[in-house]
Amino acid sequence: MKYKTLGRTGLVVSEMCLGTMTFGGSGGIWSAIGGQDQDTASNLVRQAFDAGINFFDTADVYANGISEHMLGQAVIDKGLRRDEIVIATKAHGRVQDLLPPDASPHAEAEAKRRQTTRNISGLSRKHLFDAIDASLRRLKMDHVDLYQIHGYDPLTPLEEVMDSLNDIVRSGRVRYIGLCNRAAWETAKANGIAERHNYARFESMQMYYTLASRDLEREVVPLAMSEKLAILPWSPLAGGLLSGKFKRNQAGPNNARRASFDFPPVNKERLFDCVEAMEPIAAAHQVSVAQVALAWLLHRPWVTSVIIGAKTEEQLSDNLGAVSVRLSADELATLDKVSALPPEYPGWMFEVQGRDRASSVG
Repeated sequence: MKYKTLGRTGLVVSEMCLGTMTFGGSGGIWSAIGGQDQDTASNLVRQAFDAGINFFDTADVYANGISEHMLGQAVIDKGLRRDEIVIATKAHGRVQDLLPPDASPHAEAEAKRRQTTRNISGLSRKHLFDAIDASLRRLKMDHVDLYQIHGYDPLTPLEEVMDSLNDIVRSGRVRYIGLCNRAAWETAKANGIAERHNYARFESMQMYYTLASRDLEREVVPLAMSEKLAILPWSPLAGGLLSGKFKRNQAGPNNARRASFDFPPVNKERLFDCVEAMEPIAAAHQVSVAQVALAWLLHRPWVTSVIIGAKTEEQLSDNLGAVSVRLSADELATLDKVSALPPEYPGWMFEVQGRDRASSVG
């Protein structure tokens, strides 16, 4: 396991991060994503830690708060020292009340009513302050190391978001802040606000990025390289489609997440081109296709830590094996070519107009 600093901070994180979205799923989409009980979750956390992972990611909406609870309990159960691990969580979504099977009609009606409440989601100052306190209660911790805004709020101005996050950092409940699923221009604008007011700035970007979905490279990667922002890819196997278990024009495994939760969206023709290119590379290295997909991300110089999730210890062990896969220059070139993004304006114009100047040096 290798380690990198998170953006321009002094915080050191492992090149792989254990994501806990699979912990505790008990209803709706969360049942399709995962459903680990506490013992399984605790064992996965310990297995990851023993393999060198010091970075663990969750969110308040994962299994409606159960994931945070189970991660915090796993840290206690397995005796992990808080100062040796990095805990990340997120805020933005609506955390639903979880009801027991024998809930009364009144309790069900109250839970349904609560889902129309206007201030229990988003990025307002009120919600962010409420959300961090709730996350800390579930995690049984007095702070999180990385607090991330989980998505886009069309109502709350960025100035309010940055002012609120800065106050949360200054309160000691959060050490660093990051974001997820935001445009490059928004990130630049937000950090510009932070610079003007001497606020804490976003240090990381947790974004969807895979061999078969390289849209990030158009705008986000250049920003991250310029401003020293950490990129933390989520769903690095495209919801399992890059695991090698899915084939072109064939039905996937019935128990696979994609069978009932077809997310995130992906160009499947390009994806299966990638799978077919990875298969001989995997065979040559005597590893799984999933390990090749993860290794490709680990070879990207702008990637800080790849967020992996697992339902079983065997799956986690296979994913962890990717850190030992060293792809040759020819293998990387093959994968880069088969996964290349189609040209898009103004990118192709930059290439045309920049050739003359680029050829002037070197």
